[in-house]
Amino acid sequence: MEVKFEPKIVAFVCNWCTYTGADLAGTSRLKQQPNARLIRVPCTGRIDPVFIIKAFENGADGVLVSGCHPGDCHYNAGNFHARRRWIFFKSLLDFVGIDSSRLFFSWVSASEGKKWVDVINNVIDTVREKGPFNAYKKFNRENYKSDAELVSASKEDSKINSE
Repeated sequence: MEVKFEPKIVAFVCNWCTYTGADLAGTSRLKQQPNARLIRVPCTGRIDPVFIIKAFENGADGVLVSGCHPGDCHYNAGNFHARRRWIFFKSLLDFVGIDSSRLFFSWVSASEGKKWVDVINNVIDTVREKGPFNAYKKFNRENYKSDAELVSASKEDSKINSE
């Protein structure tokens, strides 16, 4: 039996616009694929690039950053800072071994539930065509000398998380 690949998408979304647009899509019962995990942030301008790296390192096949339209940021210029940062950051992803085409950026307002569905379904379909992102296994392995250390660290992490 062949197992069909289903991508894992991490979406960092603005609390004021994109998250509300995604909520509108849900309350309007618009059909969207269930592969995305939304992480609500106050503003896309406050997303640390390390969050993106960590998402890939922890097994995401694709990452979406989505916020208010330019000029509509609730924090005045947060989305301009985000756009400038991500243009620069995207070029660095290839340098660290992450295919930059797996990072997506969009603007979705609170009233654009249909646009949210179109964006997230497009991201999921694009990543599905690319296949799984397995380079994160290399990232994690570089931190440990052996499989035994990796298993030991994993057990330690789960022990800490359960406390």
